[in-house]
Amino acid sequence: MSVMDSLLAFTFAATLLTLTPGLDTALILRTATVEGRKEAFKAQMGINTGCLIWGAMVAFGLGALIAVSELAYNILKYCGAAYLCWLGLNMLLRPRRSFVSVATSETKSQNWFIKGMFGNVLNPKVGIFYVSFLPQFIPQGQPPIAWTFGLVFIHLFLGTFWSTLLITATRPLASFLRKEKVIRWMDRCTGMVFLLFAARLALSKR
Repeated sequence: MSVMDSLLAFTFAATLLTLTPGLDTALILRTATVEGRKEAFKAQMGINTGCLIWGAMVAFGLGALIAVSELAYNILKYCGAAYLCWLGLNMLLRPRRSFVSVATSETKSQNWFIKGMFGNVLNPKVGIFYVSFLPQFIPQGQPPIAWTFGLVFIHLFLGTFWSTLLITATRPLASFLRKEKVIRWMDRCTGMVFLLFAARLALSKR
């Protein structure tokens, strides 16, 4: 496979992956509608950071441990499921009543970055995907570390572009989506989605 063929094939496959609804999509939509664009973009930056961490582990061979070790996979899997449960239960049982205030925006922005990052770091499916997927698109004779990071950055670009479209799409409905009843409904629905993802992750097999 030539360099150009590898890039085109990976871009196509990564685009399909990005457009498939998942935990990241749910987090971005919820944050954009309730917290606003700034917090949603910070959540996206956290998601990107999580992907970069996985990319680094794959590039330097650490991610292979998750691929071959059942114990390591299960530990990370259950930690990720527990984290998602914690997020989901907080949103489900303690939904917000109003939009985040200016006085607390910095604290909340840090939290959403961390939530976005750990949502990916504690999801072994992301690691398995990177370990099994990325090497297929590295042309023979090319430096694996440089190519791994290059492919990860393509994935991050696609994810950021798609998230920007999702965040922008919420603007026309901003006033409606920030009403107390809508915010509480969004929190509870997102909490349920997170709990479903947690259950799916905990019950998943390799």
